[in-house]
Amino acid sequence: MEGEEFHHSIRVVRVREGEEVEVFDRAGKMAKATVESIARDRAVLRVGDEIASRETNAAIDLAMAIIQLDKFELVLQKATELGVRSIIPLVTDRVDLRPERYSAKADRWQKIVFEAVKQSGRSIVPTIEAPTQFEDLIQREGTKILFDADAAPSTAQPRDRATVCIGPEGGWSDHELESARAAGVTFARLGPRRLRAETAAIAAVAILTARLGDL
Repeated sequence: MEGEEFHHSIRVVRVREGEEVEVFDRAGKMAKATVESIARDRAVLRVGDEIASRETNAAIDLAMAIIQLDKFELVLQKATELGVRSIIPLVTDRVDLRPERYSAKADRWQKIVFEAVKQSGRSIVPTIEAPTQFEDLIQREGTKILFDADAAPSTAQPRDRATVCIGPEGGWSDHELESARAAGVTFARLGPRRLRAETAAIAAVAILTARLGDL
């Protein structure tokens, strides 16, 4: 172990020789490991028994409108903890941020997701796609569930995979709702109250994950 992970584990968390830690390969495998030695800039670990995966069997992607950046980053963190497979920053009609505000955030966002993976004990790092236009997203294959406070819920429910679509603070535009219906997108609500965008994203992922048998 070396580089940034060495610094975090040894200098920040202060792991010591002889301590047991968990390691993962970012692709789904986890194992116990023992810190055998620590040098100035690297540590040697002895990998032991494999650990059962904590990954969900439900394949959930979160398409999240790009909201105020600190709130968007909160969603990245919490959605990762809840087990999403990928996160799609969504450009919608009512996104207020100019592209230059978020176009160079990929590295920062990936770091936030990676830290959330470690904190939650996951073994797969969710992908973060490039910012995507809403009209392009709804044309993709697969089940898409659009959450809207005023929409009549659809009766169909996903079985094991879906893309959760959450709009910005100002909600979806009429044009987006019409386009989604024409594309066969499933509609859903989160109860009688209006939620902030970041609250809606976290709640929707948690509810869907529970329905698909993970919680």
